[in-house]
Amino acid sequence: MSPPRRPVAWAAGVAAALALLALATGPALAHGGSLGAESRQAVTVPTWLVLMTGGAAVGASFLLASLVTDRRLIEAVDAWRRVLAGDGLTTGTPLRLTRAAGVLLLAVTVALCFLAPQAPLANFGLLFVWVGWWAGFTMSTYLVGNTWPAVNPWRTIASPLPSLGYTYPVGLGLWPATVALLALIWVEVVSPIADEPAVLGGVILVYSVLTLSGAVVFGVEDWFGRADPIARVFHHYGHVAPLSRDADGVSVSLPAARLTDLGVRTRSEVAFVVALLWGTTFDGFVSTPAWRSVVDAFGFVPLSALYPLALAAGFGVFLLAFDAATRASKRISGTYLTRAELARQFAPPLLAIAAGYHLAHYLGYFLSLSPALAVVAAAPLNPPIDVPLLALPGWFETVGMLAILVGHVLAIWAAHTTAYDIFPGRLQAIRSQYPYIAVMVFYTMTSLWIIAQPEVPPP
Repeated sequence: MSPPRRPVAWAAGVAAALALLALATGPALAHGGSLGAESRQAVTVPTWLVLMTGGAAVGASFLLASLVTDRRLIEAVDAWRRVLAGDGLTTGTPLRLTRAAGVLLLAVTVALCFLAPQAPLANFGLLFVWVGWWAGFTMSTYLVGNTWPAVNPWRTIASPLPSLGYTYPVGLGLWPATVALLALIWVEVVSPIADEPAVLGGVILVYSVLTLSGAVVFGVEDWFGRADPIARVFHHYGHVAPLSRDADGVSVSLPAARLTDLGVRTRSEVAFVVALLWGTTFDGFVSTPAWRSVVDAFGFVPLSALYPLALAAGFGVFLLAFDAATRASKRISGTYLTRAELARQFAPPLLAIAAGYHLAHYLGYFLSLSPALAVVAAAPLNPPIDVPLLALPGWFETVGMLAILVGHVLAIWAAHTTAYDIFPGRLQAIRSQYPYIAVMVFYTMTSLWIIAQPEVPPP
């Protein structure tokens, strides 16, 4: 007989852990994108021109996509695949070595967070987490392919551990991962984990205890497949990438073509996609002068409360905007499909937008600090006093804007493919996209507006 379900006790434990973490972080202190990297400068062209140009580019992309109405052509583009290598590179000894390397890197990172010099630019643990992993590795998951299932050190550690066999509550879906993702973004923004290596090491240890406990209680597959936010982020980003692993081995497809295969099944997964999109947006928003103006205007609200309120409110706005587009799409298309089904079908294209904004937000950060990471990695216990930083040219901000626009163009094509997949009529398929294109323009202009602002330290 399987053990009884105890979702209430599990939820209470997670809530208590988050409460303790909240008390530990205290007021807003730092931002994950600090580390002394070169600050983002305001673009030289007027902001309104940037926004109008970006919105017009997205609209024009939709008009061009709507001219492609041949279903066989759309299906051929979406289904294009080429096998590059067999399963040998992703199984056996290479897989075991990759898993061992992941565990070793986790142990070294945590140890050096405590043992290495505590200056942010001189600590390998801190530089590796923010520059090498969250910026560099994350970019690789949507630009190349998702290798996190093989690298994931927590999954490797949890796999041989005995499971208590509790049934994961099906009704929870991905809500635990969604809430945990927003909580991690909040901790990243309000706590000094980007400037104090020991604090970062402590947070990693707390996260390790929580995720390994969840895997032991509910099993490795259920935990990392539904509840672990980091595994879900890389799983979703991986569907934007051209490389993937399937039954034939490693194959290549067109970028974002696999978004139609993601298979969003529940409302909670739709919310997770929107949370991933909003989370990166919020991370950039708190570094703008506009956020400082909001803080000044709401000076009577403690910063420790204002940050999570803004995070939750922005997520609500993004989710409501997508829901409004879904209702409008059902009304305009006249489809028999439910709103829930439409939302599940059209949510995956948003991941291309999230990937584009992550690239715009972190590419310059990664390039600027990569020399520091390389130098410190060579002598982690005795790094040089002055570490090198790469100074980026002034025109580099246009690369970020281009990344946002490319992400939105890929999202539009994925939505176009989805529409022709679920609607029998050509006009019906085109009409169904109108509201989603409108909300994508809203997301585009929001992202471009943030990129166009000068970067300032968050209050």
